[in-house]
Amino acid sequence: MPIPRGGGLGIVVTFLLAILILTHYGLVAANVSEALLGGGTLLAVVGLLDDQASLPVGVRCLFHFAAAGWAIWSLQGMAPLHLGWTTWEWSWFGHLLALVGLVWMINLYNFMDGIDGLACSEAVCVCVLGGLLLAGQGNFNLAQVALMLACACAGFLVWNWPPASIFLGDVGSGFLGFVLGVLVIASSKQQPALIWSWLILLAVFVVDATLTLLMRAIRGQCWYEAHRSHAYQHASRLWKSHVRVTVGVSVVNVVWLFPIAWLATKLPIIAPLLTFVAMLPLIWAAFHFRAGQKAPLIQDVPRASDAFQTRRAGYLSGG
Repeated sequence: MPIPRGGGLGIVVTFLLAILILTHYGLVAANVSEALLGGGTLLAVVGLLDDQASLPVGVRCLFHFAAAGWAIWSLQGMAPLHLGWTTWEWSWFGHLLALVGLVWMINLYNFMDGIDGLACSEAVCVCVLGGLLLAGQGNFNLAQVALMLACACAGFLVWNWPPASIFLGDVGSGFLGFVLGVLVIASSKQQPALIWSWLILLAVFVVDATLTLLMRAIRGQCWYEAHRSHAYQHASRLWKSHVRVTVGVSVVNVVWLFPIAWLATKLPIIAPLLTFVAMLPLIWAAFHFRAGQKAPLIQDVPRASDAFQTRRAGYLSGG
């Protein structure tokens, strides 16, 4: 059965409305609100157009850079890089790196939205856990922003959970990556060491998407074309289940990554080292599940329940 795309528009509208209300009551900083509302609306528009009629890559990238540029201008650039024992002032290079990093987050999240429930459940986990870390650091304003996004995604996840009856589409996946990227930059502007905690929480998506891109580039494959070579896609075919992969990623977030991210807030001097430690087993897992390698010529895991597939097989065989 055809599954409708573009359902992420519900997350966009709900979240931006919540930001407007929080801003009205002075619970969200004006520059954060400006970054989210301006850049988020622009991304939602281009994402919705792309869901209806695929836009050229150049057009999408232009809008992505425009939205990222707006956000970075609103947030007044990138915070100094926290290196544990010292901080490094980025100057103009930091703004450029933040621009590229935010565009990468937008596309990274789009790439990782390839099986039922994964992108949405990742947003719920990261935002709830990140919100707890922010609240623990006394940053209640940004914690509320993170928790609002978690609530919007949790409502959508009811219909996006395997077997999904509706998909995020580009309007939803790109928007989620953008908001998470803004949270990373805004948090590090207030407390530079928090950038490492966010990278730890997002490590599953960052490692899989980045290694897959690098491996495809090494093999001379076009990185922006549709493919099924991410580690999580190989895992879903190997395990013959979207649920196992989606739940497994959530368990990794809660059991492995969150404690390390929390420790990074308590021991900021070793936060970069903790980030490396958190990512090591994920890098191994990505190579284990053949990230970036060509998918076998078989049908992907069906986006339907086992019971439905059993009935369908019976009908086709005359049973």
